[in-house]
Amino acid sequence: MPSLPTRLADIRNLLQALDWDTLSLRVEEEAHARVAIVGPVNSGKSTLFNLIKGRKVSPVKAVPGTTKELVKEDLGPFTLVDTPGFGEVGGVDRAALARSTAEGADLAVLVLDGAAGLRQSEYKLHESLQAAGMPLVVVLNKVDLVKRDLADVLDDAEDKLGVTVIPISAKTGVGVAERLLPAIVEAHPWMTVALGRALPPYRRQLSNRLVRGAAVLNGLIAAEPIPGVDIPLLLASQVRLVLRVSAVYGQSLSVRHARELLSAIAGSIALRYLAAQLGKLVPGPGWLIGAVVTGLGTWAIGRVAIAYFESGRRLTPQQLRKLYKHLLRRPMSASKE
Repeated sequence: MPSLPTRLADIRNLLQALDWDTLSLRVEEEAHARVAIVGPVNSGKSTLFNLIKGRKVSPVKAVPGTTKELVKEDLGPFTLVDTPGFGEVGGVDRAALARSTAEGADLAVLVLDGAAGLRQSEYKLHESLQAAGMPLVVVLNKVDLVKRDLADVLDDAEDKLGVTVIPISAKTGVGVAERLLPAIVEAHPWMTVALGRALPPYRRQLSNRLVRGAAVLNGLIAAEPIPGVDIPLLLASQVRLVLRVSAVYGQSLSVRHARELLSAIAGSIALRYLAAQLGKLVPGPGWLIGAVVTGLGTWAIGRVAIAYFESGRRLTPQQLRKLYKHLLRRPMSASKE
């Protein structure tokens, strides 16, 4: 059986052996994801663009076809693209420009006008974007105007397109934070870091999604029945989680600081690893014990990282260890914060 990292020094040695440069580079790549906002005439693309940005950048008027060229705005390393509408009279070139821009992005958000209903041109646009093979999120905008008929309009759009459609109001903000942003992350997980860097009000929400995802992933990794072989993968995953949370909060985390953060709670981590690995020796559900213990430990590490960066990296090693142990004792109540 492979030797287990039962001592603090063992964990620190494994941390030293990780390829930090590669892990940091991959996380940095995630911060440069790009979204294109596309859709038919007057569907509310510019309004959504301005809502996400937090100030008026793209022109918003009631006249169809107001956006006559690409409007790009950098949100830190993240670029949103508001495109000319599809379907205007004489707008063939603009439609082609919008489509080519969407196909060059990492993800496209297709904005449909809920008040106008789904037309054949929107159906064809959706088909063309799907054919491009890019991650795609479809939203039904102007739900504030649809009101009581929303369920029927939403069902009709989903039946015709064959995908889940997210109802939002770019004008009032309804559905954007609680539905649209999670859907974007679900469609393209790399977007988490880009969105977090660009949109400070949503950093905790996005970081919590990262933490939950890493906890589930590490629980699955820990289900490996042979004790010891999963530990390097788990450590790499937990380090990547810390680096991602750092990136979400727009902070550059050096290798030294990342090691300090993890080393501060390494003693507790070592005990969690030992408990998880020994659990695998229990006949029957031993692998399940290891998976639960590891998943919970990863979740606690992620929550500690969030607290660390929200404090401006002012938490001491003693405070980090205390918080880590506190989270392990109260996982359910802390997850609701």
